[in-house]
Amino acid sequence: MKIDRLVSIIMVLLDKKRISSQALADMFEVSQRTIYRDVETINMAGIPIRSTPGVGGGFEIMEEYKLEKKVFSSSDLSAILMGLSSLSSMVRGEEVVQALAKVKSFIPADQAKEISLKANQIYIDLSPWLGNRNVQPYLELVKTALERNKLLAFDYVDRHGTRTTRTAEPYQLVLKNSHWYWQGYCHTRKDFRLFRLSRTLNLHMLGQSFIPKEYPKPQFDYPDFLAPSYTTITIRIHTSVMDKVLEYCTYDHFQPDGPEHYTVAFPFIENDYYYQILFSFGTECECLEPLDIRTEMKRRIEALASLY
Repeated sequence: MKIDRLVSIIMVLLDKKRISSQALADMFEVSQRTIYRDVETINMAGIPIRSTPGVGGGFEIMEEYKLEKKVFSSSDLSAILMGLSSLSSMVRGEEVVQALAKVKSFIPADQAKEISLKANQIYIDLSPWLGNRNVQPYLELVKTALERNKLLAFDYVDRHGTRTTRTAEPYQLVLKNSHWYWQGYCHTRKDFRLFRLSRTLNLHMLGQSFIPKEYPKPQFDYPDFLAPSYTTITIRIHTSVMDKVLEYCTYDHFQPDGPEHYTVAFPFIENDYYYQILFSFGTECECLEPLDIRTEMKRRIEALASLY
């Protein structure tokens, strides 16, 4: 993981006066290009690293810069520990444990209690209460394939329910809107694709390796979400579903409507996804206007009722 590698590079430079980019690349099993990017990131963080060319050259921390454990403030260390601890709830592995141990080694004894309290003020648990039991093991499998540059074979069910068998090169794990995705180069489609982990079936890692490509920023499954044209509808909700509705709009959209209800100016796109959001509020939500949305809600309710 990058944060583990950055902390480790800093620790190596603390112990060694000078080390070559190739030696660092070999040490961390990455390319020299990656090491140069890491050094640039460390420089941007305020730790000046000098590069000396030629025989015997390499990277070193500038002599006039005093690097001590105080290079990280208590807030810095709290934030790093908070992120690593939360990440470890879903992405398990020895490198996460090692990164936590290394970061903790920077904590001065007299600040340990303060930093521990700050790090525990926010806890992010990405694991679901219930749901698809494959997500956790598949997440670890994709992570392993990413580290080893191994091909993945799997079945995939798209949002229309079509099931296909695929082989892909994994490039990135993405957490978006509480859902895990992984981006890969699909050998079936001959292009980069973003796969939702919960729609991935029979995932297994192949023995075949691949040479990584330059990959683009991922595009999500719903292209109409990329530049949405929102309208505003009026819904009436019971206070019992307020928390759910607040996930989609802010409290200034709410107006009291009696002791137990609110009318809400609700952002809406007319597609299946947003109709499903309204239905997720159950009988505690009524669409008041516009009339065409209310009429479509009624049609969908009648179609649902006909199944029973």
